[in-house]
Amino acid sequence: MRLLSPTLGVLLLGGLLAACNGGTTGSAGGEGATTAGAETAAADIGETIATVNGVKIGSKEFEEAAARKTPESGDALSAAEKQEVIDRLVEEKLLYKAALEKGLDKDPKVQKVMVNTLLREVVYANVRNSDFTDEQLQAYYEAHKDEFVVPEKVQIKRILIKVTDARPDDAAKAEAERIRAELVKNPDSFKDLAGQHSEDPYRRRGGDVGFVAATGKPGLDEEVVAKAFTLQVGEISEVFKSADGYNVITVANKRERVERTFQQMKGSVLRKVKNDKLKELYDGYVATLKTGAKIEVDQAKVDAIEIAPARRPLTPGLTMEGAPAPAGLEATEAAEGHGDAHGAGEAPSAGEGAGDEAGE
Repeated sequence: MRLLSPTLGVLLLGGLLAACNGGTTGSAGGEGATTAGAETAAADIGETIATVNGVKIGSKEFEEAAARKTPESGDALSAAEKQEVIDRLVEEKLLYKAALEKGLDKDPKVQKVMVNTLLREVVYANVRNSDFTDEQLQAYYEAHKDEFVVPEKVQIKRILIKVTDARPDDAAKAEAERIRAELVKNPDSFKDLAGQHSEDPYRRRGGDVGFVAATGKPGLDEEVVAKAFTLQVGEISEVFKSADGYNVITVANKRERVERTFQQMKGSVLRKVKNDKLKELYDGYVATLKTGAKIEVDQAKVDAIEIAPARRPLTPGLTMEGAPAPAGLEATEAAEGHGDAHGAGEAPSAGEGAGDEAGE
């Protein structure tokens, strides 16, 4: 099923959120959608001024839409301009109903937009950066100093020769030794040799894995990382075996461990503290929804579904399309637009490490 256009998606969103709470559609931008614990639909939309296939258009929605329209002359909209506004609202309701009839509200991507908008309006709306005092942020920093340290990192370049049915262990090792001998003669040839012979996702980058901390990197053998931290810059390793095959690596550069002061890390501390609060609100709201809900999961059927391993992205750090973001990240994104400037202001989510502060 194709994803809805942004306009149609928003129309669906406003109407469905309201419908879920026992009301009718809100404004075209979803601003009039009813939230949990709100007043009745009639009070929310104001006086009903039109009905389109059973969907009401209220005076409040009309006023909001009209306020966004600039009069061609004078300070007030003319009768013709008001007519344009109501005509547009009628068209939107027709599109909304047509979308529902086609079942487009079942589109997972539309549902994800709906969920994020619900969370933004019901759960995260009142969380602002100014809610957190400097004293709170300082206390968090002192209790979590290790989280705000940029660890030592090494830039690893790697050539991997795999053991296969067509290339047994001794042949793979011999090939790796041959390549290492060429590197010893001409260390500057590492990029070219990696592009020609390496059999890992970094081949297209001339074997450049990038900067890696001692804690490792997803998809990279621990043996490779451990070996890299024993090398000097420019040194070429001996051939060694890891789970993936035989390796020859070098360290192109090193970055020393960096500790940052509270003032330097204040923006990152704020994001972490705020993210913790958003997560707390999210958990509480979902727990409330679960209370009294009828939830049935056929665990046997779930367990029987075979899931193929996710493909490793060719470009390191790139996530697969459609993969869900971390809960904390979505919470932070959902709260965007509700925070005011404080320290470093709104930036990437709290889940992103102190490395970003250091320009990693």
